[in-house]
Amino acid sequence: MAELNTGDGGGGKGGKVRSKKQNSKVDLTAMVDLAFLLITFFMLTTTLSKPQSMDLTLPDKEDDNKDNKDVKVDENRTMTILLGENGKLVRYVGVLGPTVIEAPKDFTYGKDGIRKELIARKEKVKQYSISQGKPKNGMIVIIKPSNKSTYRNLVDVLDEMAIVGVDTYAIVNDFLPEEKVLLEAKK
Repeated sequence: MAELNTGDGGGGKGGKVRSKKQNSKVDLTAMVDLAFLLITFFMLTTTLSKPQSMDLTLPDKEDDNKDNKDVKVDENRTMTILLGENGKLVRYVGVLGPTVIEAPKDFTYGKDGIRKELIARKEKVKQYSISQGKPKNGMIVIIKPSNKSTYRNLVDVLDEMAIVGVDTYAIVNDFLPEEKVLLEAKK
């Protein structure tokens, strides 16, 4: 509430007539209450930026189960990406060895590198699956980061999987001796 206080401005003894000075005082309690209510309202109703995260499905820790059997996967649908030091990226299709479907090849990160290769390979897998009578079978990518690769490289490859739309991929840390040789080879 606003208060207005007035006091006696002068004595009653003769002399010059002066105007009375008024002391005014405004109570700002209601305005401060309203300001805090508005601040609280806007803080509670504002949507803050939400952190973006990637969905990863991790296997259960079941070391006790000895009935685990290896799952056979069609080599024509499998692509392996090796992550090396200094941003080196090598891919091959199928099983590494004399019967490899597509020979190992070095790539770079980005839309003109691994993304372009993933899109082309995904289309080939789609055509292969249709010819086999299983159109729902998609591409499987095995990502193998080495001990010398960086976390950023792994995240970049995972981002490419999301951009291209590869639904089935695995991160594996077991390197074959031939794969180590591929990563150590100079470009």
